[in-house]
Amino acid sequence: MKQTPESRPHIRLTSHTGGIGAMPIQWGAPDATIRRPVVGTTTSRSNRNVIGTHSGSYSIYRALAVASGALDPKHRADLTNTSPTDFLGPYPSWTQPGKIVSMDPWGAEISRYFGNELAAGYDIRPTIAVTKAHVILPEVMEAMQKGRLKADGKILSEGGAAVVTKAAVEPVWHLPSVAERFGCSETVLRRVLFEETGGMYPELVTRSDLEVFLPPIGGLTIYIFGDPKDLANPAVELTARVHDECNGSDVFGSDICTCRPYLTHAIEECIAGAQRGGVGLISYYRKEGRALGEVTKFLVYNARKRQVGGDTADKYFARTECVAGVQDMRFQQLMPDVLHWLGITKIHRLVSMSNMKFDAITQSGIEVGERVNIPDNLIPDDAKVEMDAKTAAGYFTPSAVPTADELKIAKGRGLNE
Repeated sequence: MKQTPESRPHIRLTSHTGGIGAMPIQWGAPDATIRRPVVGTTTSRSNRNVIGTHSGSYSIYRALAVASGALDPKHRADLTNTSPTDFLGPYPSWTQPGKIVSMDPWGAEISRYFGNELAAGYDIRPTIAVTKAHVILPEVMEAMQKGRLKADGKILSEGGAAVVTKAAVEPVWHLPSVAERFGCSETVLRRVLFEETGGMYPELVTRSDLEVFLPPIGGLTIYIFGDPKDLANPAVELTARVHDECNGSDVFGSDICTCRPYLTHAIEECIAGAQRGGVGLISYYRKEGRALGEVTKFLVYNARKRQVGGDTADKYFARTECVAGVQDMRFQQLMPDVLHWLGITKIHRLVSMSNMKFDAITQSGIEVGERVNIPDNLIPDDAKVEMDAKTAAGYFTPSAVPTADELKIAKGRGLNE
């Protein structure tokens, strides 16, 4: 019989201690059998060994599906034929202390690593999915038309499709290690996460025995151009960009920033690098509006455009702080984890001007060779304010840094222009 929320005998308070079948997780253990699987499903609540549940922010939609009767809460995923198209790792970084703290390195191949637990009835879900795809972008087709890229039938088709391996990754946080990354105590991290989410997860403060948290936030997607196994070979040239989501520019082409031009330029560089015998990587994080959110971002746009004197670079960051209280909440400390999951030890060409990203990558132990900036001709006129402000603030640039007077020259378009 299909179970409904009304048919459940009682509410189980998850702030109570776990059930008999909950396996303790030993984060950073030398192999998967000792580490144990992440069990965040709600079908057998006594087996849960984490705080939160799967699917990140989409877990709320799952709850709506259950509440509306569209989804049986006891449904178990049939994972037949869902295994990765490419098998990666394990690499030494998977078990090195502190290298990977915000994702489950064993989460792509649960049947391979946790077959015994699955056979015993544990409802284990993948937190990583790996597949193949063709990526078609007008900017890549333009690069082919102008001769910068050529079809090779392997990396790039005659029709302009780039052949990629891509992986989606859900966040899985080991709270003690995340606290260490951010330089705070685990107690403080747990309390602030509990309070700043409106008390959504009481286990954060009542269940110190649960060290793994599945936060309700967006994850990331990686796109690999070339052989994924080459990512772990420092002798193979790696071209890479770490990109934080900007829906307005990336998808709709808004010209107030350089996000899409930088992204598509990086994709072109990745394709060219792969065709030279190297490998390319785009790591795309769901951190809309510098992780401030799109509503905050649009409020900042209005504040910038309406301020006395217009939208100028000398006041670019100040307007963000006025609205959000901080310039940037992306905090790149967790970003290198996926690079370590891929076994990367060297990035030969990093397509980025962000010093926060560069510092996070190099401080995590990954060597970076050349830094590749966006060509001036790809910068939209309305985005020159952003570029001047960033270079003046210390972002990487091969050009001269604007002076205080020069920051007042570039002016963004008005709201009604």
